[in-house]
Amino acid sequence: MKRVIQAAYIHIPFCTHICHYCDFNKVFLHQQPVDAYIEALIIEMERTFERFPTSQLQTVFIGGGTPTSLTAKQLDRLLSAIHRTVPLASNVEFTVEANPDGVSDEQLYVLKQWGVNRLSFGVQTFDNELLRHIGRTHTKETAIETIERANELGFHNINIDLMYGLPTQTIDQLKETLHITFSLPIQHVSAYSLIIEPKTVFYNLMKKQALRLPSQEEEAQMYEIIMEQMEQRGYKQYELSNYAQNGFNSRHNMTYWNNEYYYGFGAGAHSYMNGVRYVNAGPIKKYIQLIERGQFPYINTHVVSKEEQMEEHMFLGLRKSEGVNKDEFFRRYGKTVHDVFDEAVALQKRNGLLEETEEAIVLTHRGKLLGNEVFQSFLGVSS
Repeated sequence: MKRVIQAAYIHIPFCTHICHYCDFNKVFLHQQPVDAYIEALIIEMERTFERFPTSQLQTVFIGGGTPTSLTAKQLDRLLSAIHRTVPLASNVEFTVEANPDGVSDEQLYVLKQWGVNRLSFGVQTFDNELLRHIGRTHTKETAIETIERANELGFHNINIDLMYGLPTQTIDQLKETLHITFSLPIQHVSAYSLIIEPKTVFYNLMKKQALRLPSQEEEAQMYEIIMEQMEQRGYKQYELSNYAQNGFNSRHNMTYWNNEYYYGFGAGAHSYMNGVRYVNAGPIKKYIQLIERGQFPYINTHVVSKEEQMEEHMFLGLRKSEGVNKDEFFRRYGKTVHDVFDEAVALQKRNGLLEETEEAIVLTHRGKLLGNEVFQSFLGVSS
């Protein structure tokens, strides 16, 4: 079955401030070659669509870093080039990430002018004490004002990122954040548990035993509360960490969970095209140099074997509330799920972490709490 590329991720690695938990590819904005980077991005897109053409894209996601660290003029330059270079579907989902305290009306007007129809704000929490603790520069009040202003300017597909399991975070603080969320014009919520990554402020504090985190039981309780309250307020959980009002599931995110192909542009970006995964150079100057030399910026490529594709299909697909569709698996790989993963499926069904219907294999409620345990059971068993 031929698969076409219908999604693109574009990385803007610049930030005006580095958060305590963030390990994404990013740099301080000050004295960075931003304009040269944008030109390199445009060239990479042009070359890539020439080498790996597609009929049209269904989703575009500009993330970071902080895309709104670009000026309105720089955003205009980038977005105009995207429209000139990228074949966009008429109903494309076009998302841009933004910081609640780093986006102006002028920037929002530019985004709107160029067809951006979905905004994703990195709110994390509506508690000012916690915001300071995790190194965010915005306040609860600023976040509320920015979301309401974006809605006034015609953005009616708004996501916010929330985090739980934060240092010193309490159940009551989480409940208050959810209460505020439900009072705002927000159609989609991504809620992630804090993961302590190397080379972050939190990692260094943890090594010094100076980071007070909620217990595993408290974190699990927070996840349960999020799932329960989202359901009550009309936000359907369609993936382990994602909740949406009817009609507002993120099509871009579904690209990853359906294990579909996608373009990745920019420093440190990853692509998955025609069965091969590509990794771009991360350092900005190296990325620009490779583009200026007439090269693609790839520093690593990996041909994904059929066995790896099937494993990825399982652990990504099981993240979805609809689970892994058995007919789709057979259409794509010419084998049934049970041909390949019978023992793993049987084990996790006995453990009460998976259940099976005529159409699909899905996580149970308990399986959602122990997802990583389930996913690991599908690795290295398909060969």
